Amino acid sequence: MKNILIIAMLISSVFMLSCNGEKKHNNETAKSEVVWETDFMDDFDTFNPENWQDQMLWVNNEKQCYVPDGKFGTREVSEGTLKIKVVKIEEPLPCDNIDKHGNQHPESQYVAGRITSKNRKEFVKGKWTAKLRLWSSGEPSMFPAWWLLGARNNEPPVQEEDENVCWPLTGSGEIDIFEHHGDHQKDKYTTGAIKSLGECDKGDWRPLRTDVPVTLNEYHEYSVEWEGSDLVYRLDGKEVYRNVGQGDEYPEPMFAILNFAKITDSPMEGEWVMEVDWVKHEKRK
Repeated sequence: MKNILIIAMLISSVFMLSCNGEKKHNNETAKSEVVWETDFMDDFDTFNPENWQDQMLWVNNEKQCYVPDGKFGTREVSEGTLKIKVVKIEEPLPCDNIDKHGNQHPESQYVAGRITSKNRKEFVKGKWTAKLRLWSSGEPSMFPAWWLLGARNNEPPVQEEDENVCWPLTGSGEIDIFEHHGDHQKDKYTTGAIKSLGECDKGDWRPLRTDVPVTLNEYHEYSVEWEGSDLVYRLDGKEVYRNVGQGDEYPEPMFAILNFAKITDSPMEGEWVMEVDWVKHEKRK
């Protein structure tokens, strides 16, 4: 009987230790779970100028001309979504977009929308997400994007004294949450950061980016978040890529950009559309 009691006590002790260990593990897991608090949300019931402004500039030798105020239907809010477009117009028109070297964009038969939260909504780290879709994909020359830039970026509109840092130095760093390169992709998008080479206008587009398969004409949530020193990219909440150690390279406030560009002379008809259901930024509680 004494031996039986001893064995029973040993079994009970092991069970208690197991339960305590499981409770400790559960507590540690709970502590490690990130709780997010939304500090900016735009669901595009209207176009809110307190959140966004049009951005007209000439970059990447793009073929379209960015136009303000939704001219030619290039930036439209309707039925609770934002539509950013490239539109082919009947005749080429003069374009007032200027590049960083002071050169003016030539006449163009293509016009497009580009909006930015610069000097409206800027945040340090946290998590940026947009829910969006493309109406078509894989067409040569199409280049829609959802991305971030450092708030001291010196490209127009220059509205604050400290906007004097050239791309992609710290203060003007770039993170591309979503890009679709129609020339060589169909149902894929590109995500990742731009590696700064430590000099003005010198960045490497290749080593910190990857392509991710997705059905582009369906809505998906595309996000980037700072997790410790990493940048974590998610598709519909699931991690698809990680820039290990790169989060510390972007300590600055950053603003968001939504645009649709045309990057080659390939012909197009009608319009291309990126439809955005909502955009938000979250911070850790």
